[in-house]
Amino acid sequence: MNAPARRGAPRGLAAAALVVGGILLLGACAAGPNPDQNPAGYGFWWGLWHGVILPVSFIVSLFTDTVSIYEVDNDGNWYDVGFVLGIALFSGPVIALRGRRS
Repeated sequence: MNAPARRGAPRGLAAAALVVGGILLLGACAAGPNPDQNPAGYGFWWGLWHGVILPVSFIVSLFTDTVSIYEVDNDGNWYDVGFVLGIALFSGPVIALRGRRS
């Protein structure tokens, strides 16, 4: 007698656990409230980091008023450049992989 064919349930469960774990891990990186302001303002590197974690920060900001997606205490243009570059670093590979599927 033939053994019953195994379905992909364990593989699907492992993938779901990996996705949930990744979301929780990234959630720990979300920008929080800023009780202590930086006298010089946040610069390029902080803008880059906030751009990279933008998806997580955005989702968290929907449920709480203490998290924002953009640091208002920044030093101006360099923070903006880092923020936009961080968004591009995150969204570029996602868009490229999405376009390859057919």
